[in-house]
Amino acid sequence: MAWNEPGGNKPRDPWGGGGGGDQRPPDLDEALKNLKDRINGLFGGKGGSGGGGKRGGGVPKGLLIILALVLVVGYVMMGFYQVDQREQAVVLRFGKFNRMVEPGLNWRAPVIEQAMKVDVGQNRSYELSEEMLTRDTNIVSVTLGVQYKVLDPQAFLLRVSAPESILEHATSSALRHVVGSSTMDDVLRDQREDIRLEVRKRLQEYLDRYNTGLVINQVVLDRTAAPDAVRDAFDDVAKAREDEDRFKKEAEAYYNAIIPQARGKAARITEEAKAYKAKVVAEAQGNAARFEDLVAEYEKAPSVTRHRLYLDTITEVLGASSKVLVDVKNGNNLMYLPLDQLMKPREAAKGAGSDSGGSSNGSPRTTNAGADDGGSSGRQAPRSLYNTNRTEIR
Repeated sequence: MAWNEPGGNKPRDPWGGGGGGDQRPPDLDEALKNLKDRINGLFGGKGGSGGGGKRGGGVPKGLLIILALVLVVGYVMMGFYQVDQREQAVVLRFGKFNRMVEPGLNWRAPVIEQAMKVDVGQNRSYELSEEMLTRDTNIVSVTLGVQYKVLDPQAFLLRVSAPESILEHATSSALRHVVGSSTMDDVLRDQREDIRLEVRKRLQEYLDRYNTGLVINQVVLDRTAAPDAVRDAFDDVAKAREDEDRFKKEAEAYYNAIIPQARGKAARITEEAKAYKAKVVAEAQGNAARFEDLVAEYEKAPSVTRHRLYLDTITEVLGASSKVLVDVKNGNNLMYLPLDQLMKPREAAKGAGSDSGGSSNGSPRTTNAGADDGGSSGRQAPRSLYNTNRTEIR
C-alpha cells in the first residue's frame, strides 16, 4: 500500500525515519552550519554547541593563512620573465633605472619594478632619398641607406625620447652638409666613396653627441643622379665623359704598344746600318788591296795584264745581257727568232755562259749554230745564235 493511501497506521511523511508521530524535512540552514563547524574543526576553529546555543562567527585563521600563501605564490610567479638571446632588459624601480639584465630567466618585483626589453642583435635600416644643392649650385638627387644597431639599451630607452627620429634627422643633416661641400661631378661619379665615408663619420658623431645608444654599421650611397627634368642631358654628358676616358685609355694603350715597336725598329735599322757600313768598308778595303796587287802585276807585264783586264770587263758586261748574233752575209729573207729562249731569266743566260768556256788562250770565241752543215745543203738555213753569252773577238 502506498504511503498516501487512506487508512492504516503507517507514517505518511516520505522523509520520515519510520516511527510514529508527525515528521518534518531537515532544515537547510542547519545543514550548512554543520558543514561549517566541521571545516572549522579541521583548521582548529571551534564550532557551535548543540541545543539552541549561538555558533561562533568571523573568518577562521587557517583560511587567512592559505589565502596569504596563495597571494605570495601568485606575486612571485608574476615576477618571472624571459629575456631572449638577442635581447637585453633594463629594470626600473619606481620609475628609476636600477640594473641591466642579461639574456635568460630573470625575476623582478611586480608593481615595484618594471622590465623593458630591447633587441640589441637586430640590424635596423633607414633609407633617405632627397634632392640637395651642391657647392657649384647644381641640384642632385641622392638616395642613402643606413644600417644601425642598438649598442646601449639604457641610453636608447632612457636618455632620449625618440632615438630613431633623431637618427633620421641626423642622417639628413650629415648628408646635406657633405653634399653641399662637394661639386656635382664629385657626387655623381668622382668622390662617391669619400662622400659615403664622410657621411658615416659625421652621422656617428651626431648620434654620440645626442647619446642615443645607436651605432652605425654601414652607410650605402645607393643612387646619385640629376633631377628628372634634366636627367637626359646629364646622361649625355656622362656618356661623353666616359667616351673621353675610353679614348684616352685606348690612346695610352696604342702608345704603350707602338713605342716599343718603334724603338725596336729603330734599333734594327741602326744595327743594319752598322752592318752595311762594316760591309762597305770591308769591300772597299778588299778592292783597294786587290788594286794594289793588280798594280804590282801590271808593272811586271803591262800588255798581258791590260788584255786580261779587257777580257774580264767584256765578259762581265756582256754576260749579264741578252744578245742575238745574225749572219747577214749568207742569210736569207726569213729569220726565225726564238722568243721563248730570249725571255729566259738572266740567271739561265749566266749559267749557259759559264758552261760555254773560253779558248785555250783565255779569249772567248763565238760559234755559229748550223755552220757545220751550211755547205752540204743546197739551201742554207738562217744563221742565228740565241744563247748569247758567247762573243767573238776580231
